Amino acid sequence: MASLITCPHCGVRPREEFSVRGDATPVRPLPNASDEAWHAYVYLRDNPRGQIREHWYHEAGCRRWLVVERNNVTHEVVSVTDAASKTAGGAL
Repeated sequence: MASLITCPHCGVRPREEFSVRGDATPVRPLPNASDEAWHAYVYLRDNPRGQIREHWYHEAGCRRWLVVERNNVTHEVVSVTDAASKTAGGAL
């Protein structure tokens, strides 16, 4: 059986309808932040084992960005929320 994701707008959908942008936890530095802060934001990423938060795009459905919390070991999807509700002004 294919992996299923419950989109908050479209309901239960197959994983193939989505594309993954990546880690949803980094916080963008202020424009005047140090070069080190920008280097860390752009290039350095943790690769944790277990529950993670990622940005996913529902390209074959509502065309909305979502924040998917899932376990990268078991592939269990813990929660799915609209990314606009997680960011100031709804921008990614």
